[in-house]
Amino acid sequence: MGCTAERVAEALRAVARVVAEHREELVRLDREIGDGDHGENLNRGFTALVSKLDGDVPGTPGAVLKSAATTLISVVGGAAGPLYGTAFLRAATSVGDAAELDAGAVAGALRAALEGVVARGKAAVGDKTMVDALTPAVAAASSVAATGGDVAGVLAAAAEAAEQGAESTVPLVARKGRASYLGERSAGHLDPGARSTALLLRTLAGSAR
Repeated sequence: MGCTAERVAEALRAVARVVAEHREELVRLDREIGDGDHGENLNRGFTALVSKLDGDVPGTPGAVLKSAATTLISVVGGAAGPLYGTAFLRAATSVGDAAELDAGAVAGALRAALEGVVARGKAAVGDKTMVDALTPAVAAASSVAATGGDVAGVLAAAAEAAEQGAESTVPLVARKGRASYLGERSAGHLDPGARSTALLLRTLAGSAR
């Protein structure tokens, strides 16, 4: 079954619940190498998005994703707002006005999201950012879609790869963002943006099952 607007909205509500559950963890991770606001900012943004969706679910998956983008950009502070907002906006543009999304469209949306994050944040794999989680996720999703997998399979593969990618940030020295100010002292810590990316994709995968 493809992803309808209602299913995408339901998945984003699930993301909001998971972000709320992990708010303290994300705050702690960000406090170790950043300014400590990542969990708070994301929680505020997704809470605002749920309120918006409870009032009105747009008619297409792309419109739901665009609503998420505008909400996150306007509500979430720090680096997370522009980065996640851009990711959702690029994903929305990628899927266009389709009434339902198949596996190829979902994989394409993830790729567009990654391209948006890279363009916005100027980060590459190895810089200790959300790109370290999102890049392998996109590769895994694209591979499953290309071999005939369904939406659930695409998102499950993306989630698995994102979790491994997030873990790979622990030994890295940050080269982007506030964490980069710490230099070598940033090594030994999990990047909060990579962690939140992995959480988001794991939640989307769960919603698609």
